Order: sequence, then structure tokens, then C-alpha cells
Amino acid sequence: MADRPADERAPLDELMMAMDVVDTLRHDEALVMKELGVEDRDARMIERLREIYASQGIEVPDRTLREGVEGLKQDRFVYAPPASGFARLLALAYVRRLVWSKWLAIAVIVVGLAAVAWQVLVIAPRERAAETLRIELTQEIPAALDAVAAAIAGMSADATALERATALAADGRRAAGAGEAAAARKAVSDLKALETELATTFEVRIVSRPGTPTGVTRIPDVNRSTRNYYLVVEAIGPDGRPIERTIVSEEDGQPKRVRIWAQRVPQAVFDDVRDDKQTDGIVQNALLGIKVRGKLSIDWTRPVVSGAITAW
Repeated sequence: MADRPADERAPLDELMMAMDVVDTLRHDEALVMKELGVEDRDARMIERLREIYASQGIEVPDRTLREGVEGLKQDRFVYAPPASGFARLLALAYVRRLVWSKWLAIAVIVVGLAAVAWQVLVIAPRERAAETLRIELTQEIPAALDAVAAAIAGMSADATALERATALAADGRRAAGAGEAAAARKAVSDLKALETELATTFEVRIVSRPGTPTGVTRIPDVNRSTRNYYLVVEAIGPDGRPIERTIVSEEDGQPKRVRIWAQRVPQAVFDDVRDDKQTDGIVQNALLGIKVRGKLSIDWTRPVVSGAITAW
């Protein structure tokens, strides 16, 4: 390849030489500091540079040395980073777009998945539960109260039962309207229990079998000079099986679900049943009361005294 003409190489060679001059000055910091502090510094710096290059066997034109000195003073051939600012920030962001865009995409995916999970696992179940509760309070519970109250009214003429049913239905509607779900549900439950009690039929029969006493007595703590008399009884349903009853013991005031309890009776009834059993070991007239459909109370076939016990 032919050599380039001298006039094409000269500008580049001179530029490189000027850059070298500046580099030489910049690395000789002591020289620069010394020469910049006196008059005629340019001439002295040029003279010093000429000596340096001459010692290295390099001949540098004075014009090149002057350009190097001027370049040093003007900070030419020195890289100056761009000033900070919004434009620089945008430029850096563009240069690094492959890095931050990847992390941004990951962040967007994570946030999206979290939002979907929150909607599916928290918001949606909460909304369904709220809607279910709203339907229960505004539709299901009022309908149940009306239905059970109507069934009780059609089943019973017992004034006490009807009054209680009306009160329970009113309490349930008030609780449902106030958003008190627990109280509204309890009202429905109590109303259904009342309906079940009214529909239940059984006979109260005196127990007469081996291993179980037919009667018991108690001397109350409040009056040691008297004695209370009880007949041990059970409720027998239409199928001949005992029925559990809730009995409140007059000894401790606690309700208890039992299949057998002791009903308090006058002494004359107690003695009559005792004499009946002593004849042949069997109570011939074992019927003590009848519970009919539509009534809460028991129709007693023999005189009884209010009060019962569940343990003896």
C-alpha cells in the first residue's frame, strides 16, 4: 500500500504530538506548578519541554510545543464526564435498559400475581361470605321464622306456647335487621326447639324394675324437720322407648338432659305407690302423667308437687 501524502499525515502527527506534550506536562505536575507561578511561564514551559524531548532524541517543532501548552491551559485532550441532570439520567437509563427492563418485568409479574392471589384468596371469599350472610339475614332467617311460627300456631292453642313463639320470632327479626347473625340464628334455633317440644308426645311412667329405686326421699337443708318425697320416673315415647328430657334439679338449679329423673309428689301419692309395689314387687298403676301434642305442660294423672331432682 502506498504511503499517504505528507500533508495528510501532518495534521494527525501534529495532533498526536500535541497530545503527548500535554500528557508530558500533566505527568510532570511539579514542573507545571512551578512554571505556572512565574511570569513568562509559556516561554519557560516551552523551553523545558524542548529540553525534555531533546534528551530523548525527539525533535518537536515550537509550534507543536506552543499548542501543547495552550491545550494544557484549556484542558484540551482531557475527558470530562457529562454533568449530572435529567438528560444524563435518561441516557444512562437507555444504556442500561436491558438490565432494568428485566427487573421491571419481573416486578410487574410479581405484583400482578400478588394482586390476583389477593383477589382470589381474600377479596372474593370475603365478598361471597358477605353476600351469603346478607341473603341469610334478609331472606333465609325471616322465612324460617315465619315458617316455624306458622307451624306452631297451626299446631297449638296453648297460650303460653303461642306467646313464647311470637316473642322469639320478633327477637329473630330484630336481630336479623340489625345484622346480629348469632342472635338471629339462636332465635330460629329456639323457635324450632319450641316446635319440637310441642310436637313431642310421651307418657310419664313410674320406674318399676330391679336395680332402680321407685321412690326416694330427701330432708332439705333449709328445713331439717320435714321430708320431701319423689317418685323415680321416665318419659316413654309412642314407640315404647325412653325419651331424653331437660330437667332442672331443685337441689342445684342446673338443667340436665336425662332419661330418668325423680318427680316430687305429695306423701300420700308416694305412700300409695310404695304400697302398690310392696304387694307383688310391681307398680301396677305406673302412669303418672301424659304429654300431648300442642302443649308444653304435662297433664298429671296423679297429684304432683313442683320440683324434681336428677341425682340421688
